[in-house]
Amino acid sequence: MQTVRVGVGVFIFKEGKFLMILRKGTHGGGSWSVPGGHLEYGEDFVDTAKREVEEETGLKIKNLRFGAVTTTMFPEESRQSITIWILSDYQNGQPFIVEPDKCEKLEWYDFNSLPQPLFSPWTQLLESKFIKNIKNQI
Repeated sequence: MQTVRVGVGVFIFKEGKFLMILRKGTHGGGSWSVPGGHLEYGEDFVDTAKREVEEETGLKIKNLRFGAVTTTMFPEESRQSITIWILSDYQNGQPFIVEPDKCEKLEWYDFNSLPQPLFSPWTQLLESKFIKNIKNQI
């Protein structure tokens, strides 16, 4: 069955860097991305961003704002994903792996030192008209 899902990726800016996770599992396992997950019924993007960041990293975030929107095809999974990229600032907490079945590692990066390989939605993000504005947030 073909599906379309709405995902939310969350940039957490702190001291000129942003937090990235090494994904684990069947969807994007072994690739790097910012924390995030899928929109749940009844949630808006901000609610999803706050929930997913806390569920994955234990961090609290503030100053949430729109960053970008991209679409990615995952033909091997018969899935299309619309990703809403949210920008936020670190509020408090020490990042740790809350969901070891979904995340292998947490590290702070900047755009000059992105880890590889990146989760496939990053291809569209890095080529988008939004990337300049995101880079200017640091």
